[in-house]
Amino acid sequence: MTDFVRYEYADGAARVTLADGDAGNPLHPESGRQLFEAVLRAKADRARVIVLAAEGRFFSVGGDLGSFGRAGDDELEPMLLELAEAAHRTIVELVRGDAIVVSAVQGTAAGIGFPLAAAADVVLAADTAKFSLAYTKVGLSPDGGGSMLVHTLGLHRVLRLALLGDLLTAAEAHAAGLVARVVPADELAAATDEVVANLLAGSGQALAATKRLVRDVAEPAPETALRKEAASISRLGGSPDGREGIAAFLEKRAPKFGS
Repeated sequence: MTDFVRYEYADGAARVTLADGDAGNPLHPESGRQLFEAVLRAKADRARVIVLAAEGRFFSVGGDLGSFGRAGDDELEPMLLELAEAAHRTIVELVRGDAIVVSAVQGTAAGIGFPLAAAADVVLAADTAKFSLAYTKVGLSPDGGGSMLVHTLGLHRVLRLALLGDLLTAAEAHAAGLVARVVPADELAAATDEVVANLLAGSGQALAATKRLVRDVAEPAPETALRKEAASISRLGGSPDGREGIAAFLEKRAPKFGS
């Protein structure tokens, strides 16, 4: 079995790395399952800090549109639902768990990769990083907690990103409050290690309690939002517009939506 996700643990910190860098770290049912299992391993190891990182040029290109395009008419909707639910279980574990989550975004985080990176409590970004919610360009709606970005970025910025497919640069994400620190790409690993060391030097109980208090105010019911997202993207994926959007992307042409 291919290892799409790599897990490492040492001295209170777990590192979960998207390791399919040559393909852009796409998420599909198998990589989604491995990601969830890695987060559960961190919980079992009682990790105080979880680092989300990725190999290659992209943090994640988002959902694996290639596999979606190859799916039969009766396969795509359940495939999207399976992926969304696996990713959403991961998001809930990250948000609800006591471990402080740090994401290190070295490249573009697109589609579900964007809210996955943003699920962290502390987001670090290389100056080469970008963030994109381009679901509607392929006839789909956001998942992975894309709708919950409203809590961080604000209503109209999220609507602009989701409806128009605009890119958010690392500097813009920092100015908007999403990214804690922007560093040169070759300094991201060192900056991440520094943040992790600072967190591990603190009181684990105090940090976990603070995270719970703040998260409960900002996102009192993430499970509800995620269930709605999973139902929406799976339904749209099986629709004519969803099929056309995915096919057009793979064929590198403009989509011809019918609705």
